[in-house]
Amino acid sequence: MPALLFTVGNLAGQSITIPAEGVAIGRGSGAGLVLPDGQVSNLHAELRPEGRAWRITDRDSSNGTIINGQVVQTALLAQGDSITLGDTVCTFQLDDAPAPPVVTRPEVNASADELALVEQMSARADTIRNEIGKVIVGQREVLDQILMCIIAHGHALLIGLPGMAKTLMVSTIAKVLDLQFRRIQFTPDLMPSDITGTEVLESNRATGEKEFRFVQGPIFCNLLLADEINRTPPKTQAALLEAMQEKRVTAGNATYTLDEPFFVLATQNPIEQEGTYPLPEAQLDRFMFNIWVDYPAAHEEEEIVSATTAGARMEPSCVMTKADVLKLQEVVRKVPVSSHVIKYAIRLVRATRPAYEDAPAVTKEFVSTGAGPRAGQYLVLAAKARAVLEGRIHVSCSDIRKAAPPVLRHRILTNFAADSEGISSIDIVKRLLEEIPEPGPEAYA
Repeated sequence: MPALLFTVGNLAGQSITIPAEGVAIGRGSGAGLVLPDGQVSNLHAELRPEGRAWRITDRDSSNGTIINGQVVQTALLAQGDSITLGDTVCTFQLDDAPAPPVVTRPEVNASADELALVEQMSARADTIRNEIGKVIVGQREVLDQILMCIIAHGHALLIGLPGMAKTLMVSTIAKVLDLQFRRIQFTPDLMPSDITGTEVLESNRATGEKEFRFVQGPIFCNLLLADEINRTPPKTQAALLEAMQEKRVTAGNATYTLDEPFFVLATQNPIEQEGTYPLPEAQLDRFMFNIWVDYPAAHEEEEIVSATTAGARMEPSCVMTKADVLKLQEVVRKVPVSSHVIKYAIRLVRATRPAYEDAPAVTKEFVSTGAGPRAGQYLVLAAKARAVLEGRIHVSCSDIRKAAPPVLRHRILTNFAADSEGISSIDIVKRLLEEIPEPGPEAYA
């Protein structure tokens, strides 16, 4: 009989035979094949014989049934087809075909305490969302992306219209995670020393001699909000570069190390561009995520107006400490990633470069410059962070797909043809996610 060979997920390494009459697949007890996967619906899909072939049909699952990287409602299966259900990946194996090699999950180089921390993160992440939800209504995806960025030790650029609570969201996150928070309002006359700090000349009370003393700027904190970063000239924008990359500040002949953890969350207004200084590509690339803050849903907007026009205001509680955040950053680096997941991430990144012969048609037609190697690093780190937030110690291609829009949005530069047709970089990312298939069985050899 045909079988499903599981390559990613809690059943990785197992081969399960499909009954002759077919089987319903899902997370619920009513399914014939139960998958221990929180991303799988109770009744996710069905496998049924159709003549000598087999057909898979999605049963209105929450995140779809994916065959060879494509979301399908129903499809006939062929030997070696890759089936993705939630975070579980398996290969369809006919009874008369040789079995592909099985790759076991890489070993986890983490202590028992670190593994326990990961297992608790799903519940703790819900608690974090609930506490932030006392102040911020909705914006679940934006919040999750910021949390992913923080535990992956990255920086994020938040783009949204005025009044979308970007500043309030960042300050609330700082309270919930017990991080020292500072805000800088970027203006055209802001100088680099206004950010990093400056040396002042003063008299030594003991000796009476004149000496220089360094006065730290607002960058010496854990969570820095660079509000309207495109309002200041490139010289001042560049003052953040060393701090973002090296976690230190150089003033005069001295270098000062920033306290860990350190994050920069910058905001931009996408509409009002008069008198602004767009971030250079080199500095844009330092931001791990480009997060789009969109309008709230209708019911969320009603709740916002009702809550903010009343007298009472709820205060969020601290859920984690700085020590917990630092420990999570270490754990994220230790989360193992299978080679086929890395292959998929690199395929996506290389597909953004029009100079390559095997680049998709959409890239060659509408892209002038593609993403660099840092995009691949951030894709994998973001996928690891998403897995940890969900209490998982394994990474799947679906994690890469979730991380792709915020990681690639600002690293793809469109050309005139795209601008004339109203095609943005995020449209190209969506097309690439549709066209670039996840690795098949040959990736496991």
